[in-house]
Amino acid sequence: MLNLLIKFSLTQRLFVCVFVAIAMITGGKAWLNIPIDAFPEISPTQVKIVLKLPGMNAVEIESQVTRIIETELLGIPAQEMLRSTTKYSITDITIDFKNGTDIYWARQQVNERLMNIMPSLPSNISGGMAPMSTPLSEVFMFTVDNPTLSLTEKRTLLDWHIRPLLRTVPGVADVNSLGGFVKTYQIVPNILFMQQYNISFNDIETSIALLNQNGGIGRLIKGNDALILRTEGKFSDINDIKSMVIKTANNKVIRLSDIATISEGALTRYGAVTKNGNEATQGLIIALKNSNTAQVITQVKSKLNDIEASLPKGTKINVFYDRSTLIDTAINTITNALAQAVILVIILLAIFLGDIRSSLVVSLSLPMAALVTFILMKQFELSANLMSLGGLVIAIGMLVDSSVVIVENIVNRLSNNQHLPRLHVIFRACKEVATPVFSGTIIIIIVFSPLLMLSGLEGKLFKPVALTIVFAMISALLLSLTIIPVLASLLLKDGPVTQPKLVTALQHFYVKTLANVINKPLIITLLSLSIFIVSIFLFQGLGKSFMPTLDEGDIIVQLEKSPSISLAASVDIDKQIEKALLANIPEIVQIVARTGSDELGLDPMGLNETDIFMELAPKAQWRFATKAQLIENIRATLKSYPGMTVGFTQPIQMRVSEMLTGGTGDISIKVFGNDMHTLAAIAEKIAGLSQAISGASDVKMALIEGGKYVNIKLIPEVASQFNLSTQALSDYLKSQLEGLQISSLLEGNRIVPIVFNGSKDTVTHQGQLSSIEALKQQLILMPNNILVPLAQIAQISFKTGPLLIEREKGNRFASVSVNITNRDVVSYVNELESKIYNTIELPTGYSLSFGGEFESQQRATNNLLLLIPVALILIFIILFTTFNSVAKSTLIIANIPFALMGGIISLYISQEYLSVPASVGFIALLGIAVLNGIVMVSYFEQTKFLANQLTTRIIEGASRRLRPVLMTATTAMFGLMPLVFATGPGAEIQRPLAIVVIGGLITSTITTLYLLPIFYCWLEKRHA
Repeated sequence: MLNLLIKFSLTQRLFVCVFVAIAMITGGKAWLNIPIDAFPEISPTQVKIVLKLPGMNAVEIESQVTRIIETELLGIPAQEMLRSTTKYSITDITIDFKNGTDIYWARQQVNERLMNIMPSLPSNISGGMAPMSTPLSEVFMFTVDNPTLSLTEKRTLLDWHIRPLLRTVPGVADVNSLGGFVKTYQIVPNILFMQQYNISFNDIETSIALLNQNGGIGRLIKGNDALILRTEGKFSDINDIKSMVIKTANNKVIRLSDIATISEGALTRYGAVTKNGNEATQGLIIALKNSNTAQVITQVKSKLNDIEASLPKGTKINVFYDRSTLIDTAINTITNALAQAVILVIILLAIFLGDIRSSLVVSLSLPMAALVTFILMKQFELSANLMSLGGLVIAIGMLVDSSVVIVENIVNRLSNNQHLPRLHVIFRACKEVATPVFSGTIIIIIVFSPLLMLSGLEGKLFKPVALTIVFAMISALLLSLTIIPVLASLLLKDGPVTQPKLVTALQHFYVKTLANVINKPLIITLLSLSIFIVSIFLFQGLGKSFMPTLDEGDIIVQLEKSPSISLAASVDIDKQIEKALLANIPEIVQIVARTGSDELGLDPMGLNETDIFMELAPKAQWRFATKAQLIENIRATLKSYPGMTVGFTQPIQMRVSEMLTGGTGDISIKVFGNDMHTLAAIAEKIAGLSQAISGASDVKMALIEGGKYVNIKLIPEVASQFNLSTQALSDYLKSQLEGLQISSLLEGNRIVPIVFNGSKDTVTHQGQLSSIEALKQQLILMPNNILVPLAQIAQISFKTGPLLIEREKGNRFASVSVNITNRDVVSYVNELESKIYNTIELPTGYSLSFGGEFESQQRATNNLLLLIPVALILIFIILFTTFNSVAKSTLIIANIPFALMGGIISLYISQEYLSVPASVGFIALLGIAVLNGIVMVSYFEQTKFLANQLTTRIIEGASRRLRPVLMTATTAMFGLMPLVFATGPGAEIQRPLAIVVIGGLITSTITTLYLLPIFYCWLEKRHA
């Protein structure tokens, strides 16, 4: 098959050249159209349900809503995780499905189950399924700035002008509006006037419902015309509300304005936004799942430019988070490393081959293989990101191996050719090495196949790495057997080629040293074994983690205040903190903070929780050398505000943590059980133990307790006497505290809610019913038109209860999250786990689990430990079929540990952790070590009958293979060198991999050149 492919290529050279040219153009087009993002799509197929129940506390929502929905949803097929968060007035339920589940099917299943149980849920429930997005869909954020507009005006502008236009952008799932005030028309009834005219709240609500509507009647035929008839009663402005007639009494028309004050107001807020110490209004773009993030952001920017021209004078769209900035810098980091790697590899090829023409032929395989790889990436819907392009960088050094082998053999055959036609010589040269080239590529593919079997987050991150490498190696193989022979036939010259002086000098040195070593094998063997034993001890001391943290550029500070704090008080603290940070930390360009829940409910934070987003100046303007130093200075400023827990994270990092565990932090410890008080007590003990262990920072315990409740229970006898229902009392009190929406008014394209409300401040929109005593004395208009204080008809009591109820797979849990600094995650968790089980005795029915980065690291390690031996067995089978010898196959496999020891030593010296990227580096070393072993041993086998003396044959064979072995090692090393010294975002992820491969190749090359010949000599003497 391989021979036929080579033969076809050489006999149809024009066709092959044209076909490859078309493939290159297609590859270039594919590159321009590949979706670009910072990371692969790591989110699961996820459906979120966000339901709002105004006025209900967490316990009531859990029992009346969350449990019922969870019970219904648990039976959906392909479900992996069911998690919920229940707080005051809101429940957020997340369902994760197995990887590969169709998102539309998943949403349909959830919607069907939800519709089945909606009739059994409370009548005041609102909401439903969240937009079809992912946890990483928050890609673009901005504020609407205008010093002359009020917060209500800015929010109205965002809701009814900016947001609808942005939602038309392809790839935008939704636009979240936050901050400011949502405009309403509020009706504040005068209870004394209502009593005077014997008008109840129900009378007002019924009148508005009956009058505020338009109705279709039908058609009236007038001659040849059909006239459409309709009744008109819809309110068009506030004056229509004021002039509405409630009743007529004693020939007097009673209008709504006679018994109530009607004015502009605002909906009760469950969150707020502040910017640089002042309240603001924020828009947040949520990208559609599987959309091209970079393209979506480009279109959003273009649309915003168009929108800004139509905004009121002085209005500016201030962008403070743009994911494309991170994408661009991260992709630039990896593409620059790729370009530098290509240049270095080409220079090395020229040095080792010593011939411009042969170097050019081999070098052309690099861009061609890359372009074919882009075609395959496009075909398999693989985006261009840090991981996939990182795989291409890893493969750069290996891409030229097959072309080098073929071109080098062609050059040798052409230099010795005396009578055969040129194409015949080239065909024979390619035919001789086609099988080893094919076998080598298969071995590389097998080596990286364990990455394709990874599951969870690590699988989604590193499968693109493996796929890109596989695509690149297949591309390089096909090109080496097709276009490379064609180019060689067109470009290479006949006759002898002078070997480069550097290669000649290296060969002389190598032959001399190998002769000394092979005659005294014990010294080099013992030395190698000693270094190997040392590396084993060093390996035991390596810290272990999942992945280095990507520096996203910006910082998010998470604050958690007193659980009973009001929104106004929480916002005041945020303003003070922002002003202090801007005054003390000049590295901060601007600050935008979000407190409480967003409008869509995608991030249901409490009023005591704040995410402070800090946009930073370029690092060249910093006073500090590292981001860690900057964070410590920010932390020092925040210490002036006691009573809060503080955590530091980044936009993507925060969402990934929440996706994995439902919380933030490098690790999350969950305590499962039923009683909230017991859960809180255990979690508090775990938080204390976590804080006491070296390396812990930002220890945060979810505040599940601390809610302060005032219970109002209607006295049954009074209720019966006055015919007063609990629902009627609840609606009235809600209208006085938070407002009760009863209708709406259409103003142009804007829908303005009409609400019953108590008297409120016109600036802060805070209710005047602000004390327990005022609540007790609040007059209630009874159905029989009598005014009675609340204290006379209801029992008012106080109690504390859960502020937050989190559930996973139907079970309650409390969580503790911890960020780890200056220490590896695995050793920290091991120490914490030991202390927990030695210190805390869990009651019956309670259990612990560790999640987050630690869980991903453990799962990845276990999978690799299982899959890599399988890959090695497959490689051994290929080696056995190649050499038909167990001993020689074992000899090549034995080269692997000596390759790994260099990687271990380099990790230890560089103080990098043993992470999954480092593990990928060790996997790459397996393949390169095996390939070099094959190159050396196969040539020893070919020269068996060319020399009588064993050591002479081995030395001559080894010297002949010096150049390909050094080329394989140096091209791989220098191909990865740019990643070691890269400083942009994304470099920290690839650096451990590069360090491992470079260090491992040093020892692997030495053992291949010296130890392998010694072992082969020993093996041959034993079988002689």
